[in-house]
Amino acid sequence: MSASALQATLVDFALAELVRAHRNSFPPAWTTESWAKLLIWLALNCGCGSDPASLEAFAQALGTALSQRMRRLYFSRELEDLGLQVLADPAEEQLLVQPLQAEGSGPLDPERVELALQRCGLSERTAERGRWRTLEALVAIPWQESPCS
Repeated sequence: MSASALQATLVDFALAELVRAHRNSFPPAWTTESWAKLLIWLALNCGCGSDPASLEAFAQALGTALSQRMRRLYFSRELEDLGLQVLADPAEEQLLVQPLQAEGSGPLDPERVELALQRCGLSERTAERGRWRTLEALVAIPWQESPCS
C-alpha cells in the first residue's frame, strides 16, 4: 500500500471511530437535529466558524460520499449479543432491522427485534408490530410519526 492510501485508510478509520464515540452525545437521539449537532461540533473542532457560510463550506468539503458514509454509521447500531443491526435514519420512511450474519432462511424473531428497538431507545418512536413488514431476514418498521420533526 502506498503512504497516501494508508493515510486515507487511517483518516477513514479515525472518523468512523469519532462518529461512533460521539453519536450519543447530541440529544435528542435518532433525529436530524442530533445529526446536525454532530456536524456542527465537528466543524467547530476543525476550526470552522459558527456562521452559516462556514458551516456550509465544511459540509461541502466533506463531500457527498463521506457525508453519506458518516450518516449511515451515525444512524446504525450493531447489537452483537442479539446478532442484529438496526438502521434507523430519521430521513427514511422506515427503519430496518437485519441480522449481522446470514442466519439461514426464515424471518427474524419479532421478540428479538423488539428487544433491539428497546435497547436502542426506538420502541416509542416506531409503529406497532402489526405494521412491520418482514422481507426475508429483514424487518422494515415504519416510524410512528415523522421523526424529523
